[in-house]
Amino acid sequence: MTGPAATLREMRWWDIAPVLELERELFPEDAWSPGMFWSELAQARAAQATRRYVVAELSGRLVGYAGLAAIDGTGDVQTIAAARDQWGTGLGARLLTELLGAATDFECHEVLLEVRVDNQRAQRLYERFGFEPIGFRRGYYQPGNIDALVMRRTTQSSSEAPSVQGT
Repeated sequence: MTGPAATLREMRWWDIAPVLELERELFPEDAWSPGMFWSELAQARAAQATRRYVVAELSGRLVGYAGLAAIDGTGDVQTIAAARDQWGTGLGARLLTELLGAATDFECHEVLLEVRVDNQRAQRLYERFGFEPIGFRRGYYQPGNIDALVMRRTTQSSSEAPSVQGT
């Protein structure tokens, strides 16, 4: 039996503090700084916005977040995270679906992302959504000097996206 689903909404400045808490918990070695989130949100709210950031809330608690940058027809998944107690609930798939919808809105013909080579869970999620490995970025994640797998997905219509039911 599953509980209630998290609600997705646009990330706002007041979400930065709880996002940073989750960020530090999930990515202790390479967590984003407050300034990085402030900069991204500024670009999401600009007149010619090039970003889309969302958060997931459940029972008043922030349980996930995700962000996409879009420039010249290419989307780039900047970040995506779900609280550990939400793993296996489909929240990651819902967040990724939201970002892919934003990529469509931004008229992106492809979406790129980097994922740690040791993060098999995330790689499986991305593969389910049609992302394919295209290369590596050596030492991308610092200070741990962990390589990133670069993955790419060409834009598909929403009818081609995988179902997130039961994931």
